[in-house]
Amino acid sequence: MSDTPTQQPVNEQPGAAEGTAEAGPKKGFKNKLFHEFRETAMTIAIFVPFWLVFSTFVYELRSIPSESMVPALQVGDRVAVAKFAYGYNRNSIPFGLGTLVIGDNKDNPNENVFGSTPKRGDVIVFQHPHSDRVMIKRLIGLPGDRVEVKNGKLMLNGAEVLREKIRTTTYVPDDSSRLMTATEYRQTIPTGEGDNTKSFLIHEFSDTGDLDETPVFTVPAGHVFMMGDNRDNSEDSRAPSGHRSMAAAFPDAWPYRPTNLPADTRDDAVGFVPFDYLIGRAETVLFTLHGCKQAEGAECPEGRLWKGL
Repeated sequence: MSDTPTQQPVNEQPGAAEGTAEAGPKKGFKNKLFHEFRETAMTIAIFVPFWLVFSTFVYELRSIPSESMVPALQVGDRVAVAKFAYGYNRNSIPFGLGTLVIGDNKDNPNENVFGSTPKRGDVIVFQHPHSDRVMIKRLIGLPGDRVEVKNGKLMLNGAEVLREKIRTTTYVPDDSSRLMTATEYRQTIPTGEGDNTKSFLIHEFSDTGDLDETPVFTVPAGHVFMMGDNRDNSEDSRAPSGHRSMAAAFPDAWPYRPTNLPADTRDDAVGFVPFDYLIGRAETVLFTLHGCKQAEGAECPEGRLWKGL
């Protein structure tokens, strides 16, 4: 028997290291670009339908464009809107695609699927009945309610809605550079469910503003009456222009017969809002991307992160 060790075969492939595979040719710039484009396109193709379904049926994020809901909502707040709160309709689909596909049937305000009745005091995102704008206001009147503003005070079904003075506040509005002073009240309204009530803060510059004296509105079936919390800086269901097209349909609901309204109807107020124009209930201010204007003597809102409504 030989003591000489057996010699192992040697890999004679030039340039090949032991235990490694030969490196392939490097990908060119065009190949890399195509690969990245394909991966991005696949990601979008998967994400967009998921986002569309989620924002149609569950929650969507809305940005606040004006100060009509101060102090609850400030310009730039990003608000989570519960789309399932009142059921689904053609206005539930983002980008107005529902109206484009399904059409706009203003004669039937009860087209909601899985619909439920909203409550007084809810902050609601809705489609403007007379334009393509999306609005956010607080629900004040339900079908059959009689709503009136008298000397700046809200009246509901003949009774004054309680308000308690909290303080006087001074701030710089987003669309101005001068200080404004408002009286802040806590208002408590019956929700329409038994003896339950809802309390929220409102601002009043005075009790003698343009919309601080109104007739009695009777809210028609299938509609709601909306108001902004910033009462003297909100064009809402109190404004005459929103009702010009409804005067014939609801003569008892709208007693104004204004003759000096502008001929252009594109800036008409919201009037009575049909149920199937309700998009969802605003529930939480997730965050804000808008800074408060600083000035001597001015206040800035606090707690704009994950703030319930």
